[in-house]
Amino acid sequence: MAQVVHTPHGVRPKSSFRRRLRSATGATLIEAALVTPLLMLLTFATVDFAALFYAYLALENGISQATRFAVTGNQMNDPSNPGNLLSRTASIETAMRQATPTLTIADAAFTFNHMSPGSSSWAAGTGGPSDIEKVSVNYTWNVLTPIMRPFFPGGQVTLHVESAMKNEGRFN
Repeated sequence: MAQVVHTPHGVRPKSSFRRRLRSATGATLIEAALVTPLLMLLTFATVDFAALFYAYLALENGISQATRFAVTGNQMNDPSNPGNLLSRTASIETAMRQATPTLTIADAAFTFNHMSPGSSSWAAGTGGPSDIEKVSVNYTWNVLTPIMRPFFPGGQVTLHVESAMKNEGRFN
């Protein structure tokens, strides 16, 4: 005959208590196996969006720095040809890359437009003194989390940043 355990709610056989305890241990393991992948997905998705947000903020800062350099009309020295100057667009691109050292930005990602005084439309190029200078960058971010990729076309997000400022009245 099974041993009896006296509880405030009545009398129970001791063997059913042991069975219940054993089954609870297995249930905890199963719950952990079901919940852990969901927590991992949530963690990796959070890291992925944080990295995307970082890239966007870095681009915003970089485009601001590049436009500030652009309005001066200055040109940088060519690091591969000492004594020679980079073109104006290459100088602006270099200023952007120096402000965003953790991102790789292709030359094709840059767009330069200007608006002359009295004009109402943008023209291609960097413009001259007293023109409004607009620098734009399109940057493609690859989504890191494999389960998140199907939610974005091609597993990528295109970030677009631009900044416009008035060029100085005369360039040095």
